[in-house]
Formats: sequence, structure tokens, C-alpha cells
Amino acid sequence: MSQRDEQLKLIDIEIEKHKGDASSLMQVMQYSQDIMGYVPMDVQVRIAEGLGVTLSEVYGVATFYSQFALEPKGKYLISVCLGTACYVRGSQSVLDRICEELNVEPGKTSGDGLFTVEATRCIGACGLAPVITINDEVHGRLTADDVPNILKPYLKG
Repeated sequence: MSQRDEQLKLIDIEIEKHKGDASSLMQVMQYSQDIMGYVPMDVQVRIAEGLGVTLSEVYGVATFYSQFALEPKGKYLISVCLGTACYVRGSQSVLDRICEELNVEPGKTSGDGLFTVEATRCIGACGLAPVITINDEVHGRLTADDVPNILKPYLKG
């Protein structure tokens, strides 16, 4: 049995526990994402059918709440703050450089599956503006020229 088949089996068990209970939608979606790392369309269909809600309700929750992903995330999640303090100090050029270096668009995952780049709003580190995070590691007071050296250890890993 493939890893994906095992994941789907676990998700089906969770759906069965909440069968017909529309109030469990977010709980089941979060469980599914914890198992797979994202909530693909075929899983959204399973959830909708199992909980007795429409696919548009499931998709609506998946796209409204930022905690849900519709595509697989990379090993390294790079979040670039575009909040006011960061933006006025050049975070857009930092984001552009990251995308250029990794050959990926904001909101997407690199072809090798290593990096997902996201443009985010304020992350609460305004004193370090502009700021990015790579997974849980914070990098602040950046310029676009800092990007290659910041990415270097992750490219090797």
C-alpha cells in the first residue's frame, strides 16, 4: 500500500467518525492537512460527501482560512512580510529576489519541492523590517542582496 493510500485510509476513518456532522468540517479538514500537508481536491470531495456538505462549502473554508493549503508545501516555507513597515523598507525587492533565485512565483512551490514562497502580512517583527521567515527561523533587516547568502544553507540541505 502506498503512503498516499495509507493517508487516505486514515482520513476516511476520521471522516467516518464524523459522518453527517457538518459542524466537524474544520476539524476533519485540519486532520486531513496534518496527515497530507495540504487538502487536495479529491480529499475535499471525500470530506464533503462524508460530512454531508457541499464541495463549495469545503472549498470555501479551504480558501478562506490561511491555515489550509490546496497544494503541497515545500520542505522550507519562506514567508516574506509585506506589512507596512517591511514594505516601505524594501520587502518587495526581497520577495522578488527570492523568487528569482528559486525560480518560483509567490504562493507556489519550487519545482524540486524544497521551497514554498509566500507573501504575508505583518508577522509582528516590525523593528527588524524587512523580515522573512524560513520555517520558524527569522531573518531581519534584509536587502535583496542578502538573499543568496540566506538561501545558501537551505539549498545544500
